[in-house]
Amino acid sequence: MGSIHVTNLGKAYKQYRNQWSRLAEWISPSSAAVRHHLKWVLRDINFKIESGEAVGIIGINGAGKSTLLKLITGTAQPTTGNVTIHGKVAALLELGMGFHGEFTGRQNVHMAGQLIGLSSEEINTLMPQIEAFAEIGEYMDEPVRVYSSGMQMRLAFSLATAKRPDVLIVDEALSVGDAYFQHKSFDRIREFRKQGTTLLIVSHDKGAIQSVCDRAILLDAGRIAKEGEPEEIMDFYNAMIAERENQTVRQEKLSDGKVKTISGTGEATVTSIALLNESGQPVEVVDVGSTVTLKITVRANAHIPRLILGYMIKDRLGQPMYGTNTSLKDRPMDEVQPGEELTYAFTFPMNLGQGSYSIATALSSTETHLVNNYEWRDLALVFTVMNISHENFAGCAWLDPAINIDRMEPALLEGKQVS
Repeated sequence: MGSIHVTNLGKAYKQYRNQWSRLAEWISPSSAAVRHHLKWVLRDINFKIESGEAVGIIGINGAGKSTLLKLITGTAQPTTGNVTIHGKVAALLELGMGFHGEFTGRQNVHMAGQLIGLSSEEINTLMPQIEAFAEIGEYMDEPVRVYSSGMQMRLAFSLATAKRPDVLIVDEALSVGDAYFQHKSFDRIREFRKQGTTLLIVSHDKGAIQSVCDRAILLDAGRIAKEGEPEEIMDFYNAMIAERENQTVRQEKLSDGKVKTISGTGEATVTSIALLNESGQPVEVVDVGSTVTLKITVRANAHIPRLILGYMIKDRLGQPMYGTNTSLKDRPMDEVQPGEELTYAFTFPMNLGQGSYSIATALSSTETHLVNNYEWRDLALVFTVMNISHENFAGCAWLDPAINIDRMEPALLEGKQVS
């Protein structure tokens, strides 16, 4: 089975003052004079991915994610440290890597397939499966140069995953595909996981990381900033993105072991939050479809020209179920004064399926917390939905249908067909 062990990994590039310094070092490499300095893009990277585990790598652009994957797959050489991989590896890093624009898709499958270790016989055997999964039709026999980026992605992914690998490494390349193919690709990835494939995936897609991965690693400025459960790391990552001067990001461990992330400048803060039943009593367990009120109290600590409160309901994996804010609802609060307290009440039917859910809150001046992030609070409230009074159903939403069935006797149906 597959595993990845990364030890003291680092990558640095030489930077020269000018082109003459580069030339002088090339002519006389043994000279004692140092004509360059090292720019480190990755440093002191250590982690292990054991057999059958799925790990996500996240980080802002320039954090070193792509460089890390190139070092792991061997397309670039490290300056320090080493990578040990056990098992057969399939890697999907750069869009259409190994494809030649003047050759057809079918010809490229033969050429690129041999580059990843498939024999001609295996490629011929797998070709119908690759063609069927890619779903690019007659373009399979057209030059790749006429393909869209999405079509290249379809063919590249279909080839890379034609045989289940021990280790699958996927970069952001999947993000260029259409929604249908993204769903199809992640279904295949999940199926591989069930069969024991070890997965390393780089993505900004919070849902993908949290639904597929066991663990997440946050890269920042070429180093590992944080490692842990996907929801905890993604919450910290989102807070880090929103961070501005004089803002803080802190995390608190709850009694159930989950980690709550709080960030913001502090001009306003949520002082209390509760879920109320129809009698106005706080509850932690809610019946499917019952009417509830989310009550949130906010205190202003400074003058705020425009205050927006938003909330997001998430499932146990941290995936969003529903979110809105008072800007979208055209209910902003203007000229809020220091010390002023505001109590918000959001009333709605709890049309969610059975399970554990959490609520995140955001205080800002606009629809997004990326501008004037006064406070972002994950896991502000945790509650459970149970099916107490309805028939059984499957899924994460209560979408109870009205059913009408027209029934026609066979004799009447035959008469209708004859006429």
